[in-house]
Parts: sequence; structure tokens; C-alpha cells
Amino acid sequence: MTTTQTVERSGIPGPRPADAESAHRELFRLNRSRLDSRLLARVEEIERAWILPLIDSVEAAGEPVPDRAAWQRLLDGLLAEEREPSPSSTYLADEATREEFTLVVREFALDGLTEAQNFFPAVPRLPIKAQMAVMRVLIDEFGCGNLQQAHSQLYRLLLAELGLPTEPEHFVDTTGDETFQFLNVFYWLTQRAPHVEYFLGALAYLEASIPDAFTYQARACERLGVAHGRYYTEHLHIDTFHMQEMQLAIKEYEAAHGLDPARLWTGARLLSGLIGGAFDAAVARARELSGGAAA
Repeated sequence: MTTTQTVERSGIPGPRPADAESAHRELFRLNRSRLDSRLLARVEEIERAWILPLIDSVEAAGEPVPDRAAWQRLLDGLLAEEREPSPSSTYLADEATREEFTLVVREFALDGLTEAQNFFPAVPRLPIKAQMAVMRVLIDEFGCGNLQQAHSQLYRLLLAELGLPTEPEHFVDTTGDETFQFLNVFYWLTQRAPHVEYFLGALAYLEASIPDAFTYQARACERLGVAHGRYYTEHLHIDTFHMQEMQLAIKEYEAAHGLDPARLWTGARLLSGLIGGAFDAAVARARELSGGAAA
């Protein structure tokens, strides 16, 4: 069965017509390939035109962050702001049709099916005690070695219930640039960012924000009678623990090497903008493809 046949059988529009590959999609393919010097040069070329100006703009708009306590206060403020329901999250939770929900699930399939795989290169960049905290997060992401508990497996069950393919290669041509940016940023953060504090701040933000963000997907699953919504409900409690581990990782990094808390704040705001943009675009695209109004 071809990818198009699989997706169309679920009642969801198939892949976009072939067109010139976007730089973000190309970058995702390269990030998951074996890189020789020529391909690495292409990765760095794309990133110079995208992530480096983005980092500069985030840093230029940032306020002073004198210490770790100030970083924590700023993060708490950002999380409080984001707890206010957005039009996209409210629509998904309370109004989206099953077709629209399926389109959003499809949009984030590359994330769910490769979850945390791109975090590992950051581990050797951290002092040993910070490594342990990050590894405890990663162990949970992979179900402590139990396939049935692995987050990517939970996403496979959700995809299968919705009539979608369950392998990453089926989604490369149906994923939007906004989502690719969210996926690609962690390859840069973990491997090529000049300061690993950007990664620590980004992941600390992600783990702290997901329990609130996934509440809306969990509500949609309950309303629509989706049986395999555990991918979302699992994150509602486990990421509270992960949030604590990431704060410990930051504390241990500071003890071993010192800390520039402004870089933590840059990483958090960078990821907040990318994931928020990807989610809003996914809901809007789902409504458009299903024939509804744009969110």
C-alpha cells in the first residue's frame, strides 16, 4: 500500500503535490542522515540563514537575566502567560472534527515518532551530574526499555487508530515548514549551538510547558472518543518530574562550569516561539484542508 493510499483511506487528504523541497524539509532529511563534509557544509549553510538570525533576534529582544533565580521567575511568567487558552488550543479541544484532529496528529507525527532521539548529542557536552538528570528524562521517553511504555510507541498506537501510517518516512512530504523548524532546532541545539545552555533552557521550557499544552489534545481525545489518547495523558504527569530534572541539570551545570542564565532564557523563548507557531499553523491547516474556516 502506498503512502497516498494509506492516508486517503483514512479520509484525510494525501501528500501535497511534488514541488521544490523547502530548506527546512531538506534540513530535516540531512539531520537524520550520515553526514560527510559536503552534506555538513549544506546543513551549516541552511542554519546560518535561519537559526543564527533567529537567535540574534531573540537575544536582542531579551531582558537582563542576572542569575538562575531570575531565569526561574521569567520562565514561570512565560508559562503563566501560555496557560491562557489560545484560539487554536480551544478550537482543537472543544470544536475540531475527528478529521481535523487527525490532521493535527499527522502534522506532528514526525515529532511523536522520533521523540527525544535528537537530544542525545547534548549529553557529552554536560558535566556528569547534569548528564544523569538529562538521562533520567531520556530513559522515561524511551519507556525505560519497555516498548509498550515508549512515547513513540504510544504515538504509533494513536496513528493506527486514526487510520494513518506508523513509520516516519510516510510523513516527510505532508509536514509543514513550521513543524520542521521545531524539529530541526534541537539538532542545532544539541550538536552545533556554541553554548549548551541554549539546549538546557529550551528543554526545561518544553518539559514545563507540555503538561498544560497537552491538556487540550487530551480533551479532544475524550470528546471525540479516541481510545489511544495515552500519548497525551502520559505527558500530563511525567513531564512534571521531567521539569524538576531539567532544573536540577541546570543547577549542576552551574556548579560545574558556571552559567549564563540569559542563554537559558534565549533557549526557552526560542522554543516557545517555534512550537507555538507550529501548533497554530497545524490547526489552521487542518481547518483549511477539512473545508473549515482558518483558525
